[in-house]
Order: sequence, then C-alpha cells, then structure tokens
Amino acid sequence: MSSRSIEQPAGGRSRLILLGIGVVILAASIFGLVYGLTAPLIAGDLAALGHGEFVIGLNATMHAVGVLLVAPALPRLTRRFGTRNLVLAALLASAVLLCLFPAMPIVWLWFPLRILLGVAAEILFVLTETWTAALSTDAIRGRVMAVYTAAMSLGFAGGPAILAVAGTGTEAYLIGAVIPLVALLPLLLPLAKPPPPVNDEPGHPMRFARLAPIAIGATFLNAAVETAGLSFIPLYAANLGWTEQAGLQLITTLMVGAIVLQLPIGWLIDRFDRERLAILLAALAAVGALFWPWTLALPWLAYGFVFVWGGLFVGIYTVMLTIVGSRFTGSDLVGIYAVMSLAWGLGALVGPTAAGAAMSLSPTLGLPLAIGIGCALFALAASWRRPED
Repeated sequence: MSSRSIEQPAGGRSRLILLGIGVVILAASIFGLVYGLTAPLIAGDLAALGHGEFVIGLNATMHAVGVLLVAPALPRLTRRFGTRNLVLAALLASAVLLCLFPAMPIVWLWFPLRILLGVAAEILFVLTETWTAALSTDAIRGRVMAVYTAAMSLGFAGGPAILAVAGTGTEAYLIGAVIPLVALLPLLLPLAKPPPPVNDEPGHPMRFARLAPIAIGATFLNAAVETAGLSFIPLYAANLGWTEQAGLQLITTLMVGAIVLQLPIGWLIDRFDRERLAILLAALAAVGALFWPWTLALPWLAYGFVFVWGGLFVGIYTVMLTIVGSRFTGSDLVGIYAVMSLAWGLGALVGPTAAGAAMSLSPTLGLPLAIGIGCALFALAASWRRPED
C-alpha cells in the first residue's frame, strides 16, 4: 500500500474547493452531453436531407479537423488568455454554433461550423481536465478524476437519450444550445476558482509525447476499444446467437459499468500504487477479453461480466489522468492533455478498422483477441517503462 497519506477534506475552505471542482466537472459533463447530442443529430439531419454516407462521414471528419487545428496551440492560448476565460468562450461558442446550424441556407456551410464546433469541444475537453487536476489535492486526486471520467461518460450517454425524447430538427439544436449556457452560469461565480495561471513557455507537442508516452498510449487504447466496441459488439453478439436488441442492451450494460465502477476505482487510486494499479487493470482487461466467447454464451453471466469488464478497462484511463495530473503543472499539463486528446482521435480512427479486420478473420474470436492483445501490449509497455518515469 502506498505510503501517501490520506488527507480528509475538512473545513469551509476544503468544502469550497470541492464545490469548485464540482462546478468544473459539471462543465465537463456538459461537453460530453453536447458532443453526444450533436454527433448523431447532425448525421441524422444530413441523411434526412438526402445526403449519403460519404457526405455524412466527411462532415464528421470536420470535428477532427477542428481538434487538430487548436490542440497544438492550446498551451500558448492558455498562457495568454487563461483557462477559465477559454472554457467560458468555448461554452458560449458552442451555444452560438448550434443555433447557426438550422439557420444555414445551404448544407455545405455546416462544414466550417463543424470545424469550429470541434475547436470549442477540444478546448472544453482539455481544459476541464486541466482545471480539475489543478484544483485537486494529491490525496483525493484519484477520486476526483474518477468522478470526472464518470461524469463525462454520463454526458456522452445522455446526448442520444435527449434525442430519443426531443427528436431531431431545430428544437434539438436549440436544446443543445441551451445546455452549455446553463453550464456557463456557475462558472461565472466566485465558487469556480480559476487554476493557477500558466506562465511557463509552452513546449513542442513532441516534447509532451516524450514526457508521457504511457498515458498517451492508454488514451489511444481507450478510444480504439471504445469506438470498436460501440461499432462491433452488437454484430459480435449476433455471431454468438444474440438478437440485435439484446446486443444493444449488452453495450448499455458495458457503458453503465464503465461509469459506475470509476468511483470505487478512484478510491483505489488514492490508496495504492497508481502505476501498478494501471498495469493490473490492463492485465485483467486483457484476460477478461479472452473470456468473451464463453461468457457471452451464457446470458445470465454475460451482463454482469461486461459490466465489470467495462469498468476495469475504462479505469486504465482514469488512472492515467490521475498520474499526469499529479506529476505535471502549467503548460506541460495542458500540452500533455492536448496530445492525449489527439491520441484519442487517432485511436477512434484506428480501432474500428482493426476490429473489422479481426472479425473478418474470425467472427467469434477476432474482436476479443484484438482487444485482449491491445490491453496486454499496454500492460507490458507500462511494466517496462513505469509511466512518466
């Protein structure tokens, strides 16, 4: 067990800090909610207007273009304008951009809007991570980052749920615009204490990659497996005899596990060696993936199994967020989180392609083998080079 002392938040000042962290995590969950809402909403509207998969996919790629444009500049922008001001600007920009989509006379104007929406999303994604890490003390950092990860995941899941109730069309865009405005209000209060200013000179993105290669690898793995799973688990389950509806329920169960189990994992992060915990979670996820074909053959066992597996797997990312937040500050912290977000985009691109190729080789073994190998390689790499040593 780590010799790190466990500080218990006490007193009015500690409560204010926790409330301030809660406000920032709320903004992070709003980012997840807006992203989870807009991605299927825009795709659905383009399809309703008669556009095919190529145009829909090209428009979705514009989000990644926005991320690529702003991510390398984030440390410098944060140094100049401050974390709080950039987060407020990104929330306001998200609201305005969502109002503009249904007002555009031609669909091709949605492409620059999607780029700008990607810029705003990247700012919110990276800087809410940075802000949360900066406000946390090391004694509670694991629990705080676990709540952060769970809140963002809950936001991702909540977007489609809103669409299921509100439907598509102008009303959905207006709902999406109101959500970031609601999150903006508490961030204007003194309760939302800004993080320390970034005064050090920003480095090159490659420097950040050298500082935190294991954390960046964990982000790539998380995105690759998450996107591959969302795309292929229903098909994989169908190959094992599951109905389409049951396969979708399996994904929902996995996502719920990924959210709920971050809280006990956060408790473990604050009490045990964080690097070894990341390696253990990756090893358990690797072994667990190899058991998919047998556990999914037993429906009474499958739901509980994927619930636990989803929590263990996403826990790797939570541990890495905590390690980076405890070891870096200033422009290094912003820069590393920005490079991690780029790794997320690359993983989301590679994951479904690799999973599809694996399943074409073996419909029942390909997907779990691909995921198991990815988790095992991460565990070996983390064992060989203890994260960020």
